[in-house]
Amino acid sequence: MNWYGIIAIWRFEMARFFRSIIQSIVSPVVSTSLYFVVFGAAIGSRIPEVEGVSYGAFIVPGLIMLSVLQQAIQNAAFGIYFPKFIGTIFEVLSAPLSAFEIVIGYVGAAAVKALMIGLIILVTSFFFVDITIAYPFWMIAFLILTCVSFAMLGFILGIWAKSFEQLNLVPLLVVTPLVFLGGSFYSISMLPPVWQTISLFNPVLYLVSGFRWSFFGMADVPVVASLVAVFGFTALCMGIVWWIFRTGYRLKS
Repeated sequence: MNWYGIIAIWRFEMARFFRSIIQSIVSPVVSTSLYFVVFGAAIGSRIPEVEGVSYGAFIVPGLIMLSVLQQAIQNAAFGIYFPKFIGTIFEVLSAPLSAFEIVIGYVGAAAVKALMIGLIILVTSFFFVDITIAYPFWMIAFLILTCVSFAMLGFILGIWAKSFEQLNLVPLLVVTPLVFLGGSFYSISMLPPVWQTISLFNPVLYLVSGFRWSFFGMADVPVVASLVAVFGFTALCMGIVWWIFRTGYRLKS
């Protein structure tokens, strides 16, 4: 394992993250604070509790997931797309690094950035609502798995994209709506039976449900199903990344 090469990629990506501190950290925190004000105050006054949990606290896991998914995808996508755009990707590919090591460097950096944002937002939430985390270990485990899996998805999107417009296409038009419709701000038990069934086909529901279970011990779907969904999605992304490097898809042309 070429740890020097992995660390070099990781440090380069992290340095870019800290150079844009306002966009990388301040912006997500301010946006999340606005969600707390709007949803927690306006809607929370009409929905005092959801299954015994105050509405302000209930939306915390969903808000964290919303930010973490966006940050993991965007950081990983831009991290691999920019070298493609300026042509330095060929230097990375010609370096004494295996495909596995390249992926660890880029995906690892994006996952760490998303994890940092998630933890910062968690700390920020304590200023707005009272939260007790029932299962801290599983909360961190779900958070790390989500960061890694969606960083890999972002890595795939960064390789697939041919323009900056395509780079933002999937996060804006696919991922964000799925998060909003995945029980981030409500429990699917509040929906009519037909929509409850339809919601079960939303993969983000399993992430949000498992993450919320780690906070409050309550979930829309069984925790085992959430874990299977996360590991299955991670395995799928790993398979696609393996195929990309094996075929050189949009990397060597």
